[in-house]
Amino acid sequence: MPARPRLLYVTDLAYQARGRRYCDEDIALSSRLRADFDIALCHPLDTAALMDDFDAVVVRNSGPMLHHQAAYDAFRARAAAHGTRVYNPLTGRADMAGKQYLLDLTAAGFPVIPTADRPEDLGRLPESDRYAVKPKAGADSIGLDFVPRERLADLSWGDILVQPRIDFRYEASFYYVDDAFQYALHAPDPAQRWVLEPYEPTEADLAFARRFIDWNTLDHGIQRVDACRTQGGDLLLVELEDLNPYLSLDRVPGPDRDAFVAAMTASLHGYLEAGPRV
Repeated sequence: MPARPRLLYVTDLAYQARGRRYCDEDIALSSRLRADFDIALCHPLDTAALMDDFDAVVVRNSGPMLHHQAAYDAFRARAAAHGTRVYNPLTGRADMAGKQYLLDLTAAGFPVIPTADRPEDLGRLPESDRYAVKPKAGADSIGLDFVPRERLADLSWGDILVQPRIDFRYEASFYYVDDAFQYALHAPDPAQRWVLEPYEPTEADLAFARRFIDWNTLDHGIQRVDACRTQGGDLLLVELEDLNPYLSLDRVPGPDRDAFVAAMTASLHGYLEAGPRV
């Protein structure tokens, strides 16, 4: 291992995300990481061809994988074959592996928005005037639709998930490096989900988020626990992002941002020292 490890930092700087600027976040974060690492930024389509010259691949704001699924599958296969260090490690059980985890967590009784993928399971969902229908392979709200209950019988089942539309007060996100909480943000206005403000979580909030971090069993990496606060005051999981979570670092106070960079730097060093693992 060289004195300054070489990182291939995967990002799609041109991706147009609603309410977020991937390029700004990745330019800023990669600049901070250069204090400890030699870094080259790389488009997702070029990762498999370039990664053998680096000590690790860091997947950041690479955009929804469904836009370049074949290239992503090739990257994963090559990383597994060569024992490439990938951060986050490709062993995540949440969004990294698709949306099956929402069904698994529903079945296990976790505090998650109830989810079904078969018509015979609709009876397990709470009554609602409208239901969210999303593709199992979806991301970034691609393919999301809302339908009334009477239209559920007309759906083409197999590759979709159905959830009751939740009347929530606000959404909150909890950000972790490895298993350590870093900061939280929330969107006070449900109609503007990317207008985020710092959020001071309660002990109960952190206990809620910790359940999902522990469930995922990633020993290194960045995770974001997205939740909604119901009108009754409970938190329900919306998404557990463990592949390339956008961090909204521009919304985070300076000291918390510095602490996050320090935690990520230490995590990367620890992961590199632990030896090859995809």
